[in-house]
Amino acid sequence: MSERKSSPDRDDSERAFFGRRKGHKLRQHQAGLIEQLLPHLALEIDGQAPADARDIFDPAADDVRLEIGFGGGEHLAAEAQNFPATGFIGCEPYVNGMAKILAQIEAANIGNIRLFAGDAAELLAWLPKESLSRIDLIHPDPWPKRRHWKRRFVQDRTIAVMARVLKPNGEFRFVCDIDDYCAWTLSHLARSQDFVWLAERADDFRLPWPGYTMTRYGRKAAREGRKAAYLRFRRVG
Repeated sequence: MSERKSSPDRDDSERAFFGRRKGHKLRQHQAGLIEQLLPHLALEIDGQAPADARDIFDPAADDVRLEIGFGGGEHLAAEAQNFPATGFIGCEPYVNGMAKILAQIEAANIGNIRLFAGDAAELLAWLPKESLSRIDLIHPDPWPKRRHWKRRFVQDRTIAVMARVLKPNGEFRFVCDIDDYCAWTLSHLARSQDFVWLAERADDFRLPWPGYTMTRYGRKAAREGRKAAYLRFRRVG
């Protein structure tokens, strides 16, 4: 999978990330970006969050979106370039993914991305209430074995936390090519009073939404005959 996610399966005092932190050895330039560029873009959540998440960015953003587990960063980089007035937070504990997005930020001189190399659940808990206009979770690790389902990012607890940080009418968008995880996500969101599924016809979830940037993993899944679902949920409020 292209994304590695944080896990909400432990209690509030102990959370853990179950994905790989590092894969292939970084090239010299990638290692340099981690050492030199990342500190300027990294969010530190040890202290108090700003009252307004738009102030994380300089200049302040018009609104703020979050992508959880951005993998190779293709979607995140494209969105940031397409919406320069929006601030984007990318969460990815996987070091190789972080190196890839840093290379894209450097090459395109992208100034509206901030990065968090840690547990997405902790980041969500730190962010101010009603501070995000959208949260994207694209091709997450499905943890297919039943005994590992508690490690999936989509859980009742994380849905409640996402509802807290999303603005009224903000969106949670989920893309996955694993039928079981799509059904899991639909069932969990359906029992939440904070979200409503936006699909009105089959093509609303069978086809990407307008402007969607296909990730490398998404293209690989399509080549291998796996069809993705594109699920959009609106924050009720």
